[in-house]
Amino acid sequence: MTQVEITSFGYLHGTAPEARVTIDLRHHFRDPHVRPELRYLTAHDEAVRDAVLATDGIEEVLQAAAAMVTAFLAGPRQDEPVTVAFGCAGGRHRAATAAAVLAQRCADRGLDVLLVHRDLDKDVVER
Repeated sequence: MTQVEITSFGYLHGTAPEARVTIDLRHHFRDPHVRPELRYLTAHDEAVRDAVLATDGIEEVLQAAAAMVTAFLAGPRQDEPVTVAFGCAGGRHRAATAAAVLAQRCADRGLDVLLVHRDLDKDVVER
């Protein structure tokens, strides 16, 4: 049974998916989209991941998300997966990177993880 379900998404592509914890990265963390050399890349690209993970505060958000997963897994509803959603504007950079990192950290702890990138492969939203 999947213990943790993590989804990345872009608010510009639709409403946030249902999740126990939803983390909105739009306003507090710089968007790689504004850098022309990163705009059409995704979290699959090392340059994007490096840019997102170098953002002040993002490591603390990831640590807090991991702590929330641990807390929910310790609760009385252990028969249900913990659902976490990370959102940013387009779902290609910040949210996808954060979701992938949290998924890897949970897997490294031996948890069964399902990672879904809802909007990662959708067209870039030009603002």
